[in-house]
Parts: sequence; C-alpha cells; structure tokens
Amino acid sequence: MTFDQWTIVAIIAAALGLFIWGRYRYDVVAMIALTASVIVGAIPPNDAFRGFGHPAVVTVIAVLIISRAIAKSGALQGVIRQVSRASGTTTGHVGALTVAGASFSAFMNNVGSLALLLPVAIQSALKAKRPVALVLMPLSFATLLGGLITMIGTPPNLIISAYRETETGEPFGMFDFTPVGLGIAVVGILFVTLVGWRLLPKNRKGQSHTELFRIEDYISELRILEESELVGRTVLDLRRRMDGNLAVMSLIRGLRKILAPSPIETLQAGDVLVVETDPTSLRQLVRSGQVELRGGKSFNRSDLESEKVVIMEAMIPPASAMIGRTPSELHLHGRFGINLIGLARHGRTIQTPLGRKRLEVGDVILVQGDSATLIESLRELGCFPLADRGLNEASTGRSWLPAAIFGAAIGVTAVGLLPVHAAFMTAVVALVLTSSITLREVYSNVEWPIVILLGAMLPVGQALDSSGAASAIAMGLVGQIEALPPGVILLVLFVMTMVLTDVINNNAAAVIMAPIAVNVADALGVNTDPFLMAIAVSASCAFLTPIGHQSNTLVMGPGGYRFTDYWRMGLPLEMVITATGVPLILYFWPL
Repeated sequence: MTFDQWTIVAIIAAALGLFIWGRYRYDVVAMIALTASVIVGAIPPNDAFRGFGHPAVVTVIAVLIISRAIAKSGALQGVIRQVSRASGTTTGHVGALTVAGASFSAFMNNVGSLALLLPVAIQSALKAKRPVALVLMPLSFATLLGGLITMIGTPPNLIISAYRETETGEPFGMFDFTPVGLGIAVVGILFVTLVGWRLLPKNRKGQSHTELFRIEDYISELRILEESELVGRTVLDLRRRMDGNLAVMSLIRGLRKILAPSPIETLQAGDVLVVETDPTSLRQLVRSGQVELRGGKSFNRSDLESEKVVIMEAMIPPASAMIGRTPSELHLHGRFGINLIGLARHGRTIQTPLGRKRLEVGDVILVQGDSATLIESLRELGCFPLADRGLNEASTGRSWLPAAIFGAAIGVTAVGLLPVHAAFMTAVVALVLTSSITLREVYSNVEWPIVILLGAMLPVGQALDSSGAASAIAMGLVGQIEALPPGVILLVLFVMTMVLTDVINNNAAAVIMAPIAVNVADALGVNTDPFLMAIAVSASCAFLTPIGHQSNTLVMGPGGYRFTDYWRMGLPLEMVITATGVPLILYFWPL
C-alpha cells in the first residue's frame, strides 16, 4: 500500500481502538477521525462536511422525528395494551413483547420502539411476579431484529443503500431488505421466544423502586437549630451551601407537611427537613452546628408522595440533554422542580455525591416532583419513565394522522416518486404544519450524537475507498482465502462484521466494512449486492455486549444484567442468524 493508504488505514484503526476503549463518546471519536483525515490530506477540506448532507443522515433525522410524532399521537397504544395483557406464561409474555418490538422497529427508530415498550415490559413482568431480566433483553434483541426488515428500520441499511447508489447509480429500495430481513427476524424471534430467555440467569434483579432504590438508603431527617444561620434563608440557599449535593424532599413545620418545597421557601427554626444527600455531605452539615440529625424513623415511599407530589423512576436515553452533565449543572430543582433522590448505573446504585456525578446513557434516576408537571419536565430533559402510571401517550382524535402521513411517505418512496430522504423530510414538514409535532420536539428528538457520527464517518469511509486502501485490504483478504468459494468468503465477511459491530457502533461498522466488501466482490468478479446485503445485516446484529447497540445499553440497568450476560443468549442467536442469513442472502441475491 502507498503512504496515503497507510495513513487512512492508521486513522481508522486508531478510531476503532477509541471506539472499543470507550473513553470518549462515539461522536467525538468520529470527529477526531474526520479532522485527522483532513489534516493529513486524506479528505479535501471542501469535502469534509459533505457527509452531514448525505441522504442517509437526512433520512435518519427524519425517521427519528416521525417516530416521535407517531408515539406522541397514541396510535400504538391499542397494540401496547394488548401486549401488556399477554403475560400469562413467560413464553407468551416474551413472544408478545418481541413481536411488538420487532414490528415497531421495522418502521421506527430502534430506541424509540424500545422506549414505547420498556415501561410495559417492566410493569407486566412485576405484575406477573416474573424476573424483569427474562423479558428486557429479548425485547432489546427484537428491536434490533425488526430493524432488518426495511431500509428505514436501522441506519446501517440506509448507509448500505446509499453506498450502493454511489457504486452503481441505484440505491436499494424500501423493501429490498425485506426478504432477507424478515426471514432472519422471524427465525430470531422464534429462537428468543422459545429458547433464548431460558438461557438468561434467573437471579438477576431488575431495577424497580422496591428492589434497587431503597428510599431509606437515600434520605435523612434533620432539624434546624434555633441559632442556625439557615434561619431566614431559603431552600435554594441551603442547596447552594451544599454545592447542589442535597435535595429537600419534605419540610415539616408543626402540623404542616410540605412535600418537594419550593426553592424560595424560607426556613425557620425547628423546621424538620427530610433530605437526600450523600454520607460525607451529611456529616459536614451536621458538624457545622446548623442542624441536628434525627433518627429512629423508618421512611418509605408513601412518606414522600401525595396526590400532588410523586416519585418516579426514569431512564436517560441517547438523545437526552442530561448526558455528560451533572445534576448541579442542570439545576434540576430550580429550573424543573425536580428532586433527584437516587441514581443507578449498570444495575448498581451510585453512592457518591449525586450533584457532581456526570450522567450517562442508560442511567436510571429516581426523582420527586409535582405530579402535574413532572412528566413534561422529564420529557424536556429527554428522559422517559420506567413505571406505567397511566403516563403513556394518550390517543387523540387525530391519532391516525401521523401514521397516515408516514404511510404516504413510504408509499411515495416505494413507487419511486421521491427518494426516501426527500419523501421523509416532506413528511416531517407535514407533521409540523398539521401540529402533530412541535418545532421544539422536532429538534429535541433528534439523536445528534448519531447524526454527528454518521456525518463524520461517511467521508472517512469514502476516503478509505477513494484512496485505494479498501481495494488493497480486499486484495490482501482475497489472497489469503481465494481458494474458498465466494459464498464462504461472504460468510467470512458476515462474521467479521458481526464481531466488529459488537464492540463499536453499528453505523461505524457499516461505513468501514462496505467499501471493503465491495472491493472483495470486485476482486472475485461476482455481484456486489449480496456482499452489501451481508454487511447491512451483520452490522445490525450486535447481540454479544451491552455496548454494541444503544438498545442493549438501555436495558442493562433495568434488567440488572452483567456485561457477560449478553453472550448467553446473544452468541447462540448470532449463530442462528448466520446459519439463516447467509443462505437467504445467497438465495435472494445470487452471486
């Protein structure tokens, strides 16, 4: 290989290392790879940001917005209610959830589909006295399987379709993925429903307020002393004094009890405060002589709830505004009226000062707030509740409209009147004009890290191809296995991509492997379509780890899973997918 080829390969190899390391978020890694490629001359400066206008990126943005509009409309609530009733047996329960999850994901964002069904899965499992861990991983896997069915089901399909257009002048169609994707999804769901959940550990305890968030572990009762400097100060002053590492859950003044008191509530001598704080901050406050610690009372959830104040568990998804920020920076109490009681990550509660803890994707938070505004505040922060308190999107008189607009966009695309990105963006405009979604929701429901990842990595992948590095890699690979039949070589690429997508983002895996696969096909003198289809399918099959896909990350905490739990069901599932997918690809897309 030439120096330029080695340079772009080294940049991509370094990016892969950073993706696997996980120290920096994947969008940051993608931007590092992009800027490095521009600096060394692998990408012309004028072409550096053309990826952000790529049809695949535009379509991903549109699908995210449309998914939110459909979820908001309540059009899917009838299906969700039926799913919640199918919990008589574990097999039936898992089957109903996985079929619904796969069906939604065929046309919606994977994470959006999971968000709709996650509260239903948790509550139905608890109601049936069934371990939550038995249903959440199957649900996550089903949303990934459903994404294989259509071109818009998952970003790798869009990436591969656009790459095919670059190579041949014609993209894959909306339902070109269906014969292979649907076959894999059906076989995969059957495996997960009949066998897969039985392979999971039975002793994993999912996150619910009774099992993970023990209220008594988080709160203490303090009385303000007569000589305290806090007398005459506000609740907000107390929080500032503690650097945000304290939340006042309740204020008791004589016979009066104020739950989640206002930040401007003035403190008086003798006030009893029920607070959440860490042990170190609590000791510092008591030693200051401003308050005395009161003991002997056992608190439970009902002590901190009323008709007007509720406690709720919520999850932080990938698009949340809370990611990478601390509760103190977010000013949860002052801006949103929310008290943060507890935080759990990867199935374990966080005991360090919560005010200074940077929040991550998949974190589960326990919050207290006004029952009338808490849900809206959580939505503004980009979170979704884990408890079904009648808080799902309510069906309206026009619940059919977003689905009808979406269906029209799919129809226009299917008959070839408009390319998918143009049709779907037209649908977004229609949704805004019909007030099916607000402009604020349009911007807040786009997963900008995914957009940055795609926009940055697409030029890098193109540089891998245009520099001749992909061809050199392909020739080297073919040279090692050229004695094998083309179908076996396709199988090798299928497995390689599947392994890669388990440790890095699936979109990045598709961007990197697509040019290599096409060059391998060209070197063999065979049709490139089956090789592209193999990359599309295998790049979306991240079942071995919680980091391979965001859906897997999101269920890790609520399911109480450990990192090594995923391969228990994921490894045999990937073997089933490989045994099913490769023959289907070779049948429907002959070499």
